[in-house]
Amino acid sequence: MNKQVVEYASGNEMAAIAIKQIGYDLMGYYPITPSTQIAENLDIMRANGETDMVMVAAEGEHSAAGICYGASVAGGRVINATSANGLLYAIEQFPVQSGTRYPMVMNVVCRTVSGPLSIKGDHSDIMFILNAGWPILFASTVQQVYDFNIIALKLAEQVRLPVVVAYDGFFTSHQKGRCLRFEDDEVVRNYIGPKVEEYPFLDLEHPITVGSYMNEPDIINNRYQLHLAMEKVNELLPELFASYGELSGRNYGKVEGTGCEDAESLLVLLGSSYDTSIDAVSEMRAEGQKVGAATLHVLRPFPGKELAELIGESANILVADRQDSYGAGGGNLSLEVRAALQKSGSSSKVKSLIYGLGGKDFFKEDAKTMLKWAADETKPDFDYYGITPGEENKAEGQPLFEPVTAERTNIGATKVELGESLKVTGGTLNAVTAMPGRIAPGHGACPGCGIPVNLNLLLRGIEDPVVFLFQTGCGMIVTTAYPRTSFKVPYLHNLFQNGAATLSGVAEICYRKQQKGEIPPGDIIFVMVSGDGGMDIGMGSALGTALRGHRLLIFEYDNGGYMNTGYQLSYSTPLGARSSTSHVGKEQYGKTFFNKDMPQIMAATGIPYVATVAESNPTDFIKKAAKAAHYAKTTGTAYVKAISACPLNWNDKPATERRVIEAAVNSCYFPLYEVEQGVTKLSYDPEKTGKKIPVLDWLSMMGRTKHLQKEAYGDVVERMQVEIDRRFAELKKRAE
Repeated sequence: MNKQVVEYASGNEMAAIAIKQIGYDLMGYYPITPSTQIAENLDIMRANGETDMVMVAAEGEHSAAGICYGASVAGGRVINATSANGLLYAIEQFPVQSGTRYPMVMNVVCRTVSGPLSIKGDHSDIMFILNAGWPILFASTVQQVYDFNIIALKLAEQVRLPVVVAYDGFFTSHQKGRCLRFEDDEVVRNYIGPKVEEYPFLDLEHPITVGSYMNEPDIINNRYQLHLAMEKVNELLPELFASYGELSGRNYGKVEGTGCEDAESLLVLLGSSYDTSIDAVSEMRAEGQKVGAATLHVLRPFPGKELAELIGESANILVADRQDSYGAGGGNLSLEVRAALQKSGSSSKVKSLIYGLGGKDFFKEDAKTMLKWAADETKPDFDYYGITPGEENKAEGQPLFEPVTAERTNIGATKVELGESLKVTGGTLNAVTAMPGRIAPGHGACPGCGIPVNLNLLLRGIEDPVVFLFQTGCGMIVTTAYPRTSFKVPYLHNLFQNGAATLSGVAEICYRKQQKGEIPPGDIIFVMVSGDGGMDIGMGSALGTALRGHRLLIFEYDNGGYMNTGYQLSYSTPLGARSSTSHVGKEQYGKTFFNKDMPQIMAATGIPYVATVAESNPTDFIKKAAKAAHYAKTTGTAYVKAISACPLNWNDKPATERRVIEAAVNSCYFPLYEVEQGVTKLSYDPEKTGKKIPVLDWLSMMGRTKHLQKEAYGDVVERMQVEIDRRFAELKKRAE
């Protein structure tokens, strides 16, 4: 054995350590809880010069998977990490990678698939990839996360297939444990060995084509080769487990069990629950009960033979699934265990329970109950475990709020003459105080959060009834924690990447129903609220909606990062800003590229109205909201972007946020303007008022960018100032 050192670390931390020691060439990734910590830890290592791996923050998981595929085709050693709907968003890329036989490793930190939205751990995501042609290793412990990441790459390159290492979100991923890792990185690299490319893609003297168009019989032959590769995985895994055991002293098999040799009742489950079941089995066996438990370290290829040999003599088996294959009478694990036992000729009676969905805790007493359930003839063969009855709604049929009336507040936008800009009447702060509230008091936002402020200012300028769609983000999470809601108006949630398209469907059906007389006529403003990076992964959907010209309003609160997942860099994060995926260290100064100019991107689609707003200029904000609402109900898509404070991650004080926002405007980092019917108009020019300040004055007000005051980062600030001045000069030219 080689020298190892102790780490007290979480599964995500151990995955990052293994990835660093392996010496990967590239990681393509997109932040999603609970897998994000892997990229965060690697970025710290990169900033400190511990790894030179290229890290590409994609604008969504689909692109991240594409980046990884391209890098692996080009001959790089490639790693990815994702969870839940991120896995589903990228899923069409996975058969492409396995079908063309390019190795890589992807950590899947298992989490509940939406909807409804839940970020907690279960196995509903990993089961979607069973048919993608990727071998899947499943780690039950933090130690196994480290070990399986090393084994996975060696396996991937020997069979030329991409490999998944899966483990439980928040249980294994975040809980720390005592682990061992190799002291010397070279031990890991020598074990894996050099990468061998049989057909190098970048060999320009011997060019190859990857991913040809195929019909029968070629495609079935391709799939047969994939089947043979998976059979090879089956043969190789025992050898790899054995060789790694010699290297580390930790021996693994495809399956593992306790008390299986004479168990009359036996529990089969995946992941971290197995450790809990070991304690239950130990106590019950001490009382003379013949019980056992088993788990799988490999999901694909499914170790049916090995599992049947381990548990096939048990009279009563209960398979516990953290996922349901709805309508099949059990989750995927249950179905495959039943098939394996039937194939082996076992006479065991098998029952299935769905448990632990959405991260519901699994305790020792739960394992004991399940072991008793297995042999209890009065218990059903299939059921859900741990569900609770709901409470009867005593106020059913009664309105939850006083209805929002059509009270007039003298605000509105009307066109004076053809070709002229809209004229807004009213819109002063005093005039809009009578506007009925569409958001109820109470939410879970951090003190000083700009989201509620910006939403309320937006709604002050919209007199018509409103229908909201919120993309995933802080704005959604802090306002709709079940069973409470902060909204007095119809509200819908969909994921980051598809909000605008979803709302366009809502709007079109509403207009159709009004035309058919199925619902009352009248103006309704459909508003999509996005932020926390939602205009990165969701930009394609927003642009498509804008180009089609659906009558709705897209409102973006720009807080400069993926705040709801712990502040990773987004494409709107300022250059040089510190985030959990753009650390500051001797080899890195924060985010390395400029913030995205989303208003100009939206303006380029030709939509009738684009505007930027800030809480520091509230009257301007309200009047632009009125204009946007008018265009959204009469003409086409409107887009409004607000700079939105986030004291927690900007690392400043809630009481100072209005001044910080004002400084962003006065530095021209966030200029206030509108593009109405293609005509650009500056709403506020800090140069003319003598209030223009250097961008460093604004950056110095926030902890995330305070380091840029140091002389060592002078060139970064200079680049940023030059770019801000260029953008503002271009804006003034258009306005003139």
